[in-house]
Amino acid sequence: FPPSLQVFPSQDPLDRADFNAVEYINSLFPTEQSLANIDEVVNKIRLKIRRLDDNIRTVVRGQTNVGQDGRQALEEAQKAIQQLFGKIKDIKDKAEKSEQMVKEITQDIKQLDHAKRHLTTSITTLNHLHMLAGGVDSLEAMTRRRQYGEVANLLQGVVNVLEHFNKYMGIPQIRQLSERVKAAQNELGQQILADFEEAFPSQGTKRPGGPSNVLRDACLVANVLDPRIKQEIIKKFIKQHLSEYLVLFQENQDVAWLDKIDRRYAWIKRQLVDYEEKYGRMFPQEWCMTERIAVEFCHVTRTELSKIMRTRAKEIEVKLLLFAIQRTTNFEGLLAKRFSGCTLTDGTVKKPEVPLPSTNPFLEDETGTETDEIVMEKSDTDKPKKPKVPDNPFHGIVSKCFEPHLYVYIESQDRNLSELIDRFVADFKAQGPPKPNVDEGGAVLPSCADLFVYYKKCMVQCSQLSTGEPMIALTTIFQKYLREYAWKILSGNLPKTTSSSGGLTITSLLKEKEGSEVAKFTLEELCLICSILSTAEYCLATTQQLEEKLKEKVDATLVERINLTGEMDTFSIVISNSIQLLVQDLDAACDPALTAMSKMQWQNVEHVGDQSPYVTSVILHIKQNVPIIRDNLASTRKYFTQFCIKFANSFIPKFINHLFKCKPISMVGAEQLLLDTHSLKMVLLDLPSIGSQVVRKAPASYTKIVVKGMTRAEMILKVTQ
Repeated sequence: FPPSLQVFPSQDPLDRADFNAVEYINSLFPTEQSLANIDEVVNKIRLKIRRLDDNIRTVVRGQTNVGQDGRQALEEAQKAIQQLFGKIKDIKDKAEKSEQMVKEITQDIKQLDHAKRHLTTSITTLNHLHMLAGGVDSLEAMTRRRQYGEVANLLQGVVNVLEHFNKYMGIPQIRQLSERVKAAQNELGQQILADFEEAFPSQGTKRPGGPSNVLRDACLVANVLDPRIKQEIIKKFIKQHLSEYLVLFQENQDVAWLDKIDRRYAWIKRQLVDYEEKYGRMFPQEWCMTERIAVEFCHVTRTELSKIMRTRAKEIEVKLLLFAIQRTTNFEGLLAKRFSGCTLTDGTVKKPEVPLPSTNPFLEDETGTETDEIVMEKSDTDKPKKPKVPDNPFHGIVSKCFEPHLYVYIESQDRNLSELIDRFVADFKAQGPPKPNVDEGGAVLPSCADLFVYYKKCMVQCSQLSTGEPMIALTTIFQKYLREYAWKILSGNLPKTTSSSGGLTITSLLKEKEGSEVAKFTLEELCLICSILSTAEYCLATTQQLEEKLKEKVDATLVERINLTGEMDTFSIVISNSIQLLVQDLDAACDPALTAMSKMQWQNVEHVGDQSPYVTSVILHIKQNVPIIRDNLASTRKYFTQFCIKFANSFIPKFINHLFKCKPISMVGAEQLLLDTHSLKMVLLDLPSIGSQVVRKAPASYTKIVVKGMTRAEMILKVTQ
């Protein structure tokens, strides 16, 4: 629609944008009969045209005055704007005047506030000045009269008040008062030190019967004075208190040696009790004087013991050293129960590092028997851990002096372990191999448990003595005798693979003719091999656990130096050699049967019957050896599986090689060999559970090897057919 129709809607056809004159005329005169009214229609249109002309004329005339009216309205609007600006200016002027008035009022209020604050500060400062001046006078007077009880409270107040005048030190009078306070403090310090020197003279050991109230109050004053005064009092008192100890336990005295170390600790216990009774109330509780005396005693004792042990190092024996260390650690434990260790932060002794949480199954209660067997199972790691023992802040405060001499202990353990290994060798030779015991499985050699029980004792004992270099030295000793045990006790007692009569090796038996005797291991020898294998497996697992526990015991900086991988590899070699011996024994027992197979006249076989005699012989040897080995390796099933796999990998290729030697061969002979091969295949598949009342499914890895190898043998025979 055109814009005019949007503003003024109309239904008149003449106003339409798409107006068509022809259609409009046809709508007026739709038929010929309607033309009779043409005059009437023309008159109506003319009338409408005249009306439109009149309307247009009126509108045009009405627009002649619009310009004049617009100018008049614009002038009126300009006048109104001028009036509005005038009113706004008046309002702005009044606002500025109001603001100025408010500023003047607030300025007066601020001045009053400042005046009030200054007045309050002045009054407070004058009061403080009055208190300071009076306090200084009183302080000087009380100091001369040694009224330490009143001085303690007054001095703290004077010092606090003087802090308020730090910013006024430029004023001569204030500076003079500050200097008088410092002079009074210096005088008090010197006077108190002189009083203590008089009461507790450094020369001589005779002490008064008890403390005085003056000295007790003097200690309260020392709390307020320079900390050096307090430290000097403590130092002199402790030195005088321990002077008798230095005389009684001089290096040239009999009681100074390690065998009478108990007397040192008994002396300090008596002295601490005597101190509590006589001087316990003289010193403030927060000074921890009892603990300080004990700590200084420990420092002195450590120094004195170090000197005397350096002088008489050749006289130190293991029992004497352990006795002294035990008594010393007991004393350190007693100190930990009695004191908190708060004074150690002032000294040179560092608190021991927090040990790692231990899951060591070796660590039983120290009161337990040392002959208990140690069971190192993986399930031990799932057991609840022992609650962590609180740290002893006094650990090593005296016993640290023994560490340079622990080489005596380490050398002693070296000798003891050497004797232990020799005893194991002698016992094994005297008692002989373990008796066959197929009901309970292969037993671990008793000497293995004895060795690790002794290791546990040494490890726990050494960790109590030191967690530093001595633990590394002990670990080296452990490594040495783990290797010796592996070679002398385990590997050294494995049966030999050479027959005692003919001197033939197992491999040479392949050349023996059918019917010759094969040098097989006896039942006792098979049980011995299995027992050594089980022992080596136990040692391997236990050594791994031992390495972890040693790392938990040693200092964090030395953990990387604990490594028993070489010893674990040694036990792995023993295990591998044991399995190889078992495989070689069974393999050699089957060799004559395979040799007989290759020498049979297979071209003369006329009919297929039951399995051949050589198959029966192989099965017989398997049924003789495998149940014994399985029952004796019941506790180490994975190594029995390894035995089965290694035997299959050795027997099957050898069987296939002998098949190629069976020439010439007839069709019937090939069928007989195929039947024999199937029989051997079924026996080998049943090898892990042969002769057992409990039938277990063979491991998949083993079954795969047997099926693959024997299927190849069957395919060779089928091709031959």
